[in-house]
Amino acid sequence: MGSVKIQSVSPHSPAERAGILPGEILVSVSGKPIRDVFDYKFFTYDPTLTVEIKDENGVERSVKIKKDEGEDLGLDFSDYLMDKPQHCANKCLFCFIDQLPKGMRDTLYFKDDDHRMSLLLGNYITLTNLSEADISRIIEMHISPINISVQATDPEIRKKMLGSPRAGECMNIMKRFADAGISMGCQLVICPGINDGDVLHNSLADLTALYPAVSSISVVPVGLTCHREGLYPLKPFTKEDARATLSLADGFGKLCYEKYGSRIVFCADELYLKAELPIPDAEHYEDFAQLDNGVGMWALLKQEAEDYLNRNKHLIGEDFTLATGTAAGSLMPELLDEIAKKCDNKYEYNVCAVENRFFGSTVTVAGLVTGGDLLNALKNHPIKGRVLIPAVMLRRGEDVFLDDMTLDEFRREIGVPVITVPNDGAKLVSVIAHKPATMKVVISKKGRK
Repeated sequence: MGSVKIQSVSPHSPAERAGILPGEILVSVSGKPIRDVFDYKFFTYDPTLTVEIKDENGVERSVKIKKDEGEDLGLDFSDYLMDKPQHCANKCLFCFIDQLPKGMRDTLYFKDDDHRMSLLLGNYITLTNLSEADISRIIEMHISPINISVQATDPEIRKKMLGSPRAGECMNIMKRFADAGISMGCQLVICPGINDGDVLHNSLADLTALYPAVSSISVVPVGLTCHREGLYPLKPFTKEDARATLSLADGFGKLCYEKYGSRIVFCADELYLKAELPIPDAEHYEDFAQLDNGVGMWALLKQEAEDYLNRNKHLIGEDFTLATGTAAGSLMPELLDEIAKKCDNKYEYNVCAVENRFFGSTVTVAGLVTGGDLLNALKNHPIKGRVLIPAVMLRRGEDVFLDDMTLDEFRREIGVPVITVPNDGAKLVSVIAHKPATMKVVISKKGRK
């Protein structure tokens, strides 16, 4: 039987009305043991439930609950999954975590490969640690969508890339999911000389044949840091590699659009930058299903900024310095110039493209810039007004950089106001510029004030 400790009970919820208390243990729902969040969500959906509870002394009681169908029971637990996350059992040639330097906080070295986190948080999984019971449960509960890190559909190449004898089972499992109506997003991390070229062509052919179950595929260049001692000798992308991969993948996208009405295949912004080719406009990316893989981020940011500027006239800009990774640093001046043209005043601004010395200069994204690298770059850069930094530089939910420098420490060192900006074009414009304050006019017998 399952047993999960209840941390809190939501006010006015069905659980509170039924008298369930924080600190009690949830054992089962309508006779079904609760092992994790999936069981909890699935078995508490019905409007009439019998909940088995036991207190800290082990005394059990049954609670009958009536609620609206699909209404949340109102129980909160100390662990989001209500269970320990499943650890990755692979030894991937391209694993980014294996390329981290020593001495960072422990949580950065944890490799998750948990199908529950795929549904709840959008994480990508490899399917190699799924038991037959897990597969059956996903199908029975219709756990969808699931994000799958595929890399290659050829069984032998996938086994080589993931370092797991079970990696070759991927397509068989995905076909079972497709037959069951499970929606899947896929990722292909491309390593030149291993899964590009003909291997990539065959992978895209296999995956797009599963449409609409496979609803989107991202094609992403491998990320390599300067901390690869003792690891497989992977080759970084050249401009020629990037152009060849883009030509193949975008060609597939065009064929899919003609056949299905959707491109299905989308390339990461980084590939266009490496190829020294323009990034497509927003309409190319349809519903932006692969944003978390860096696909369409620039196009969406531009579109959001343009929409905001079209809705808001007579803006007043203030001086600022925007610090970001070298990838966005090459793109931002064009957007910032467009914003400045739409403002009613002239102001000064510049961009500080931060070279990543912590992970190596081949790492160009803003989300992997450390506080130390950011500080060093700005100390050698002319700062105008405020400093704007992307919020992705900070740990989610906390004001801490990857190297454990806090935002407060950074602010004290830099000595000017620092504003974090989410990856949202409208919010970027609203931080840069604002509407002029309106002066109130009051008419009295003594005249205008």
